[in-house]
Amino acid sequence: MSFDHLGLSPAILMAIKAAGYSSPTPIQEQAIPAAIEGRDILGIAQTGTGKTASFTLPMIERLSRGRAKARMPRSLILEPTRELAAQVAENFETYGQNHKLSMALLIGGVSFDEQERKLDRGVDVLIATPGRLIDHFERGKVMLNGVQILVVDEADRMLDMGFIPDIERIVKMTPFTRQTLFFSATMPKEIQQLTDQFLQNPKRVEVARPSSTTETVEQSLAKVSSEPKAKRESLRKLISELDIKNAIVFCNRKRDVSIVARSLSKHGFNAAPLHGDLAQSIRMETLSKFRDGEIKLLVASDVAARGLDIPEVSHVFNYDVPTHAEDYVHRIGRTGRAGREGAAVTLVTRQDNKYLGAIEQLINKQISVRKTDEMQDQEEPQKGKRKSGKSTAQNDKAKQAPKRQQQNKDKDQGRKGGNTKTVGLGDHVPAFLLKPVVLNSKVA
Repeated sequence: MSFDHLGLSPAILMAIKAAGYSSPTPIQEQAIPAAIEGRDILGIAQTGTGKTASFTLPMIERLSRGRAKARMPRSLILEPTRELAAQVAENFETYGQNHKLSMALLIGGVSFDEQERKLDRGVDVLIATPGRLIDHFERGKVMLNGVQILVVDEADRMLDMGFIPDIERIVKMTPFTRQTLFFSATMPKEIQQLTDQFLQNPKRVEVARPSSTTETVEQSLAKVSSEPKAKRESLRKLISELDIKNAIVFCNRKRDVSIVARSLSKHGFNAAPLHGDLAQSIRMETLSKFRDGEIKLLVASDVAARGLDIPEVSHVFNYDVPTHAEDYVHRIGRTGRAGREGAAVTLVTRQDNKYLGAIEQLINKQISVRKTDEMQDQEEPQKGKRKSGKSTAQNDKAKQAPKRQQQNKDKDQGRKGGNTKTVGLGDHVPAFLLKPVVLNSKVA
């Protein structure tokens, strides 16, 4: 099927063709016609399935008629992170190039004044993170009673980040008659409760089993040492051995992001860090350079794990095994996007077995282990230690057995009065024991 059969206008089809797309993904094929009709949508899809276009395209189609009023946006898209919000804004600019739709991006790290000026002029599309949107609302700079279309994207990520109370508050500010498009990669019970509360007879679109991994991604494990310096050396060795166009290296902690990025740069790799403590301008500049190929290795925390549309990432490295199994799915979803092939390598230490087990249980798949020289060096001593430990105990027991037998034999001979070495104090009897004892006659 082509985009021509989804009910989109010629102007949007021209923009899609100009962007280089010819056929819709499964979620786009199912969601776009229903969204154009005005139905609520419940989309369950893993990252990299094209769900951003599945709500931006029908929104442009529906908003092409009408005009926004000051401080009263006609549509609202909620995203959990600044990066995701900025990326959705880019999608609107791409697909809406033949329309005169106004847009405002409300995210942290950007001046309130500039955002307020856009709101005062009136916007058709408002893309925001929950915190910054509530800040503007409390200042009286935005009203949500004119919202016709509401999109809640990456709902499970919102849950992880503690945004659900904010989402509930924001949704209650919008009209009951709105159209709601709700997207999530997984459906925990808290998210299910939200969908039951917010959606009216939604069309359910599920294109992949929840928390499944893309088949185009080759997954593998690399057994490494838990010692930080040795672990960083293992990462550099893997990067050097593989044919990498570009890659994202994920760390669990922001501190490690900086350390690993510095280590890679020190050893001649083109690497840069990306985490939540960096200024927004630096984060956006780093992402832009990574997309343009100026940066080859992006070392990131989970702030970059979800939704960032960088279609040609060849590899993902999990420097740390994620402590939440769902994060593994989102991390490796950064490669193998849009039908391309990708590879994901996870560095595993002995301490990571619990987390690895949870991941394999979630994805219902055992991840293969890479056979490397380093792994063999580490495994052999461990195997030898286990074997030698057992044999040593057996050898010690065997050595001690004759000694115990001889001691028992000596005792037996001592009881029988045989010629054996002295048992007891021998010649070392203390002098006080050799003194004669005078017995009391009365006692006797």
